[in-house]
Amino acid sequence: MYRTRLCLGTNIGYGVSTEEQIRMFRKVGFEAFFTPWDEDLKRYRAVADEVGMIYQSIHAPFIDMTALWRTCEETEKNIGILLTCVDDCAELGVPILVVHPWGGADVDGCPNDAGIANFRRIVAYAKQKNVRIALENTEGEPFLVTLMDAFREETNVGFCWDSGHELCYNRGRDMLALYGDRLIATHINDNTGVSDFEGRTHWRDDLHLMPFDGACDWRRAAARLAACGYDGILTLEVNKQNAPGRFEGRHYKTMPLEIYLTELYVRACRLAHMIQYERNSMT
Repeated sequence: MYRTRLCLGTNIGYGVSTEEQIRMFRKVGFEAFFTPWDEDLKRYRAVADEVGMIYQSIHAPFIDMTALWRTCEETEKNIGILLTCVDDCAELGVPILVVHPWGGADVDGCPNDAGIANFRRIVAYAKQKNVRIALENTEGEPFLVTLMDAFREETNVGFCWDSGHELCYNRGRDMLALYGDRLIATHINDNTGVSDFEGRTHWRDDLHLMPFDGACDWRRAAARLAACGYDGILTLEVNKQNAPGRFEGRHYKTMPLEIYLTELYVRACRLAHMIQYERNSMT
């Protein structure tokens, strides 16, 4: 078995309950899973314990993250939601909360002191609860840069590298070169990059294809992961359904779920082997 444990995120597009997904993940070979935050987390914890799975992380809601960078009536509400996410992680023994620094492809603001102060409340609370905050590269890269700089000395704040987001939202910028030394989680997926000739990003470019089905250079990605010393759980975050008007993953829809998940597992093993090969080459 590879040194790297393999993880997969649950997805409403898989067409079965989250509990059944967790059992199927275990059946095809995955050792860990993550879920979005919702009201049924205790049930997922129970299934994880039943089948011997690691509950790797919880993904915080992200649609209204823009409110944390403004002073508005939604600000305190969203801070409260994130603090509740931290509580749930602590109660259920889930070590990582994945958080988007920004929400939405339309970036119509700038990082500011108020936003940093809002995130500082969340980070401080998470530290008390022994929960790690993984900031993900998403739309609005300046907000990630600001937070990673602001919390450089905080041991419970790290980086979640989304390989697909790097291709589209970060336009191929090497995010592991910036934050690989603080990497605590991954979201492995693929896409074809920015489709607009003028370089505007759009959420439909964020395809979340299986690795090796898009434009990502996986040999280079494996080398970069090895170079930054990451030997934690390797987590995939993929979609079985196409974004509206996109057809790159159209063949997934007709695949029985167990076959689809098995193919994901094989590709995760392939990538894990590539990373280990790169590690061996460095010694």
